[in-house]
Amino acid sequence: MSIDYIMIGTNDLERARSFYDAVFPLIGGEFAHDYPGLTFCYRFRNDTRAWVAGPNNKETAAPGNGNMPGFLCASEDEVNAAHTAALANGGTNEGDPGPRPMYGPEFYGGYIRDPDGNKMSFIFNRTL
Repeated sequence: MSIDYIMIGTNDLERARSFYDAVFPLIGGEFAHDYPGLTFCYRFRNDTRAWVAGPNNKETAAPGNGNMPGFLCASEDEVNAAHTAALANGGTNEGDPGPRPMYGPEFYGGYIRDPDGNKMSFIFNRTL
């Protein structure tokens, strides 16, 4: 099984667009679709996509406890750049970039929350 896309919830599409426009291109994300006022999408190197939108049920978007997409980066430099850009564009730090030996000797990652509080990681694994 592979994942085709993820949905990231937001309560402010314009703010989210500004955030993701600053972050996703640094990790190989290419802007793919825009449905103004509804959703937008980035496509990544491995052809997976990340859609950002408000919930279809029109209720408030809220981060899921235990949910966290991990965005695969091509290098430690990409992890660092994405983490830095996220913080500079309204994100909050959930873990500085660096080695995470508890996930394996070759694992390197940085963790943030977007302006809506969605947690995500930027990761690089030298063995992949």
